[in-house]
Amino acid sequence: MRIGIVNDMRAACEALRRVVNSLPDHVIAWTAVDGVEAIAMAKRDRPDLILMDLIMPHVDGVQATRQIMTASPCAILVVTATVSGNISLVYEAMGFGALDAVDTPMLGPAGEVSGAGSLVDKIGIIAKLVGSTGEPRKKSGTTTAATPPRLLVVGASTGGPKAVSDLLLPLPQDWNTAVIIVQHVDVAFSQGLAKWLGDRTHRAVRVAEHGQQPVAGDVLLAGTNDHLVMSKSRALEYTEEPKEIFFRPSVDVFFESVADHWPQTGIALLLTGMGKDGAKGLLKLRTRGWHTIAQNEASSIVWSMPKAAIEAGAACEVLAIDQMPRVISARLTG
Repeated sequence: MRIGIVNDMRAACEALRRVVNSLPDHVIAWTAVDGVEAIAMAKRDRPDLILMDLIMPHVDGVQATRQIMTASPCAILVVTATVSGNISLVYEAMGFGALDAVDTPMLGPAGEVSGAGSLVDKIGIIAKLVGSTGEPRKKSGTTTAATPPRLLVVGASTGGPKAVSDLLLPLPQDWNTAVIIVQHVDVAFSQGLAKWLGDRTHRAVRVAEHGQQPVAGDVLLAGTNDHLVMSKSRALEYTEEPKEIFFRPSVDVFFESVADHWPQTGIALLLTGMGKDGAKGLLKLRTRGWHTIAQNEASSIVWSMPKAAIEAGAACEVLAIDQMPRVISARLTG
């Protein structure tokens, strides 16, 4: 991949240079010292991936991400001095299309780089993603409920956090529906993302627990680096299988398990995201009688996942994110 580096700190920029140069099949496309320069560079020479700092003069990493994903979209990985210390900004950037976040490696006095393992791993995952597309709570028991709730299942990736928050905010608070969300996000951010979504939507958004059965009113988020699945007993479980699917958690794996094991039909949404994850699962749900909706291009940060579903004939409807709550409410509260 061709990788752009955006960082105003000389030592951090050099550490990132050394990491990228150490990786086979990856080269540095350009470097920028702030968001203004990054926006201009991305427009002039769009790379496969941008390593984006958050705290910079003039235009910060959040606004740079927003403008780049609007004008010249590409994969963006937030690389900042402390992810935990900037968690609110991290989720804002992810809402505008950043894929993930990681702490910046450190450059030692002798020129050695430390703490680069997570960065290298995430670059590898994004390389597979880019290569595969060619483009950019209430705690319930473990016994089976007599009357399971209706389900609204949601799959999302790039730009998903903001899309999901915009979707949830207008939906009814008190209804016989459980919402389960599979968002491509590292386990390190799942609890924070649940809190961020809860704060923005005024709901109790929680990370799904292994063995938990969805009940009406739940808003549950897949929360580990394993796949989330629906079991035969209608309980949510985490599993490593299938190991060959590197999107974790996988929307396809979850949707297909719901199609196999949930006793009622419901509504399934495939939102903004890079890649094709979710298209097969959405099609399976449609063939089982579910009402399936793909996000339209105009309201998507990256339109790869919904587009793949539409091309596969998996979507009953194609809607903008602000059109979905009305359709969902009419179908699930009627």
